[in-house]
Amino acid sequence: MFLWIGFMVCTSLIVYSGIKLSKYGDIIAEKTGLGRTWIGVVLMASVTSLPELVTGISSVTYADVPDIAAGDVLGSCVFNMLILAFLDAIHRQMPISAKAQHGHILSAGFGVLLLSIIGIGLFLGNRVPSLGWIGSYSFVVLVIYFMAMRLLFVYEKKRIAEFVKERVEELRYEKISTRTAVVNYGINAMVVIIAAIFLPRIGAGIAETTGLGQTFVGNIFIALSTSLPEVVVSISAVKMGAIDLAIGNLFGSNIFNIFILAIDDILFVKGPILSFVNASHIISALSAVLMTAIAIIGLTYRTEKKALFLAWDSIGILFVYVINLMLLYTLR
Repeated sequence: MFLWIGFMVCTSLIVYSGIKLSKYGDIIAEKTGLGRTWIGVVLMASVTSLPELVTGISSVTYADVPDIAAGDVLGSCVFNMLILAFLDAIHRQMPISAKAQHGHILSAGFGVLLLSIIGIGLFLGNRVPSLGWIGSYSFVVLVIYFMAMRLLFVYEKKRIAEFVKERVEELRYEKISTRTAVVNYGINAMVVIIAAIFLPRIGAGIAETTGLGQTFVGNIFIALSTSLPEVVVSISAVKMGAIDLAIGNLFGSNIFNIFILAIDDILFVKGPILSFVNASHIISALSAVLMTAIAIIGLTYRTEKKALFLAWDSIGILFVYVINLMLLYTLR
């Protein structure tokens, strides 16, 4: 009972501060004058992935539960793509993929690349070459991550230059100073950090008491909890018409999540982290790849109509998520 109460308290704090982080992150973004795709992929994605970062670090250094760390990261990647389908459901006018920029395909492609590298690492297990205690895949992930950030920045600058009118945005936060935004951003970030520190131990306790196992709990319960800021930020962005901010946040979060797993590997001194986790995490990695691939097809084809209340690509994403859930439960 106390474990579930602790889980709910941590989750509530993450949701509340996640809402505040999205607001003050948006204010800081407005003051810097960057494009919405870049803001979503880098600024908002790093903000909303803060729980995954702290939970992962805490899992490998404080709680010694690498399965929770891997499950949280990969489960969050899967859940982020499910959020994309949910956003399509609440965006009733037309399929959300038809309103988004083609530039999201670039960040989605990098997400597929990084997830595939992790999938290969999980498949190889103990056979992965390492440098010291760090898996070689982590160094590859770090290089690709910074390359992705650079290319996305260059792409966004080119896009803004070509479509100057899209660059002109209404200033909504003229009365709020940059200093106020930064201070409030820092306070709410600390709340998220404190709440996320306790999640790994709580998750391990739930796994033990319920018999569901750390892989299932990490991929479902912890991933759901740490992905709530993405839910909050994305829904808010769609409601205010910032479709690209919402979608950029989700694809960017997946890129940042894999970067987090590389950081976890560096801090996990027992050896390459993927050699110490359950091989069934590969299910989540492959599911995230499939869901992202479906999203890329949707962004490219840009259908104008929905089947019932969901576009066909969202239905495909939802189907893969259900299969992922069934497989993880079966192999728990």
